[in-house]
Amino acid sequence: MNDWQSWAAIAIFAGTYTVIIGEWVHRVAAALAGAGLMLAIRATDDSSAFYSERSGVDWNVVFLLLGMMMIVGVLKKTGMFEYLAIWAVKRARARPFRVMVMLILITAVASAVLDNVTTVLLIAPVTLLVCERLGLPVVPFLIAEVFASNIGGTATLVGDPPNIIIASRAGLTFNDFLVHLAPLSAVLTVVLIGLSRFLFRRSFVYDEKRAEEVMALEEREAIRDPRLLIQGLAVLAVVVAGFVLHPVLHYEPSVVALLGAGLLVAVSAAETSDALSEVEWPTLAFFAGLFIMVGGLIETGVISDVSQALADAIGGHELGGSMMLLWASAVFSGIVDNIPYVATMAPITSDLVRNVAGGGDHVLWWALALGADLGGNATPIGASANVVVLGIAERNRTPIGFWEFTRYGLVVTAVTVGLSAVWIWLRYFVLA
Repeated sequence: MNDWQSWAAIAIFAGTYTVIIGEWVHRVAAALAGAGLMLAIRATDDSSAFYSERSGVDWNVVFLLLGMMMIVGVLKKTGMFEYLAIWAVKRARARPFRVMVMLILITAVASAVLDNVTTVLLIAPVTLLVCERLGLPVVPFLIAEVFASNIGGTATLVGDPPNIIIASRAGLTFNDFLVHLAPLSAVLTVVLIGLSRFLFRRSFVYDEKRAEEVMALEEREAIRDPRLLIQGLAVLAVVVAGFVLHPVLHYEPSVVALLGAGLLVAVSAAETSDALSEVEWPTLAFFAGLFIMVGGLIETGVISDVSQALADAIGGHELGGSMMLLWASAVFSGIVDNIPYVATMAPITSDLVRNVAGGGDHVLWWALALGADLGGNATPIGASANVVVLGIAERNRTPIGFWEFTRYGLVVTAVTVGLSAVWIWLRYFVLA
């Protein structure tokens, strides 16, 4: 890492990140400017930026988001989210903390079955309506759901995109993730509920008048287009089945989502322009810029040098290596999106598994998965779900600031990763 391009790439990334943290310009403008500078200094080129699987824009993520945003856009016109909002509030007796607990549990469970990005796309509109009805600040509820989506997504192979990368590289199955990570994910979800009671305690203001108004509502009256609702839910069910059957069908989630969006627009009375109007285009542009910037760090060897230094530090100590990999992954996943981070670390972890454990132990892979998935909660750009929710919040005129998110994210990340370290130590080195 001695050439000028490497140092220039570091400077561009650090400068862009500083601008995003300081909120001096819009994060989309900062990310696109950073991407442009990476291309200008030739830290990466058009071929690497747009066509490389290793260091380019992850089109699977972009088109997965595009397809699911279109499906959600059609479902919004049916009144389904209003129905779910009223139903959830009534089941929680309109008590703010109970509402948050319900939304956290729904998000965590759904994120284990779907991917976490799809889950927050579906849950965020419900949350906006719930908070509007009860006169509650929406930001704490959205932030809690992001945390729940990343924790719940840790449980399964399809729950979080980094898990798919890890499973492919390590030869792990859906059941492997269920056995090794799902129990911990369930425990961490309960811990998150306890943390939320403390972190967001000032937001749980009960408005008796608003609560009575919501409790008097009939949720079925919220459905405006039953026919479109049935069509939308049928297509969504097919899309979810496609996600779950990925190991059998071998269709990427992005392909499934785009096919589902196209099918729904084709068979329903929904207008294509209406579906596209609900797409969070700034969010997609931010992802593209972020991927290109991280790609510049990959192409110039910055990330591989950092990763190799980590590998050298681990040496032949499996316990120490697991702890270092867990915490380092949590830190780096908070700085860069965890998808390109895991894509870069996967081959290095594979070498570590062969050199440290002789290829027969998966504890290093679980450390990488937990660090990347849970570390994504640290900052607004640590995971795809975070960026999506920030885009939805901004579009609905309730923007979430970088530090507003991070001050909670750092606490949740420190606690959940700390508990994960204890889990790894007990399960794989004490009780093994």
